[in-house]
Amino acid sequence: MTSTTEAAPAAATKSPTEKLGARRPAIIAVANQKGGVGKTTTAVNLAACLAVAEKRTLLVDMDPQANATSGCGIEAAEVEKGNIYHALLGHLPIHDVVHLTKIPHLSLLPSHINLTGAEVEMVNMIAREQKLSNILGDVGEEYEYVILDCPPSLGQLTLNSLTAADSVLIPIQCEYYALEGLGKLLNTIRLIQRHLNKKLQICGVLLTMYDRRLNLSRQVADEVRSYFGNKVYKTAIARNVRLAEAPGHGQPIVLYDIVSPGAQNYMSLAGEIIKHG
Repeated sequence: MTSTTEAAPAAATKSPTEKLGARRPAIIAVANQKGGVGKTTTAVNLAACLAVAEKRTLLVDMDPQANATSGCGIEAAEVEKGNIYHALLGHLPIHDVVHLTKIPHLSLLPSHINLTGAEVEMVNMIAREQKLSNILGDVGEEYEYVILDCPPSLGQLTLNSLTAADSVLIPIQCEYYALEGLGKLLNTIRLIQRHLNKKLQICGVLLTMYDRRLNLSRQVADEVRSYFGNKVYKTAIARNVRLAEAPGHGQPIVLYDIVSPGAQNYMSLAGEIIKHG
């Protein structure tokens, strides 16, 4: 896999006029501290569908489990010496660790299990919550969208993501206890709005693992819509075997099976985001 250093000019090569005129990308954090809600599936496939729509997109894997990285076909061995960990801690410039993917217009800032140590190493750093925001500033004008895949926790890596983001996309699975624990996430968002990132907002709530044949799915969807109102996306992500299979082949769903319901759902979601900003 090749680095985007070859494909895109570094920000330092642009003139001051170009920098002033450059449009800042939309930075969306996909977050929910509850595991198994379709967070990484959403981050990978939303990013891929935005790229298919010819929007220059950067997917940032902030989870030490690195599932978004492997879901784009990049193995841990390929990025062991150059990943988000090295960029966050200032060991390498971000351009040296961004990779191209098989999808035109989609780049990846990969993760690795060594990112686990970053939270400990960042404890005594000044402005540690702003490390991701700072490094994204070096590449932001090269992209129209930056999608952040957050870990299933509210630790330092998620705080960095929410501080860097313009908005939060919250996936909620259509199962029992769907809203369990969301109060903590919403409270964290409020605290970040107050102290670290005043522009942060909830861009939308996404229903995942939806099965319209089941009363439970319909009941949970009604409950979520009652709670969040018009913040809930019109698109819901249906349960789909092909969508579940795709990560095992290291491919976003638009490469694995573009005619599947899962691919159509994520293309629809990307359309909503492009249309409404």
